[in-house]
Amino acid sequence: MANDNASRSVSSRRDDIGGKTSIADSVVAVIAGIAAREVDGVHTMGGGASRAVGAVRDTVSRSKDFTRGVKVEVGEKQAAVDLDVVVLYGTEIADAASQIRSHVANAVERMTGLEVVEININVRDVYIPGEDNDEESESRVR
Repeated sequence: MANDNASRSVSSRRDDIGGKTSIADSVVAVIAGIAAREVDGVHTMGGGASRAVGAVRDTVSRSKDFTRGVKVEVGEKQAAVDLDVVVLYGTEIADAASQIRSHVANAVERMTGLEVVEININVRDVYIPGEDNDEESESRVR
């Protein structure tokens, strides 16, 4: 019981400490990008050109750019998110968009404390499994 009281007094003192917390746009963009990718039916993020440039960058740097296809505006208490997504063929886009909005908003709000006021989703393409540039992967010369 003595330990519980000690914990309470420590946490109440910590609540009284003032200061300002700033969350960078890039932090919110990473959270939103990861959360959007976790939704079933989302194949990848970004438009055609950004996906091509991003694929090259990922290969060279051996890391993923979780902010590809994500734009955010972050204020002191609120955030707005724009997402460019590529969905898998057969995905019900309206349902996926609803799930993306819910999942991204929950992740951003839970992790940052910011209120998400808007999430715009731009479906840029449909991915068809097995159609991955088969012509380019085969060599014309043997």
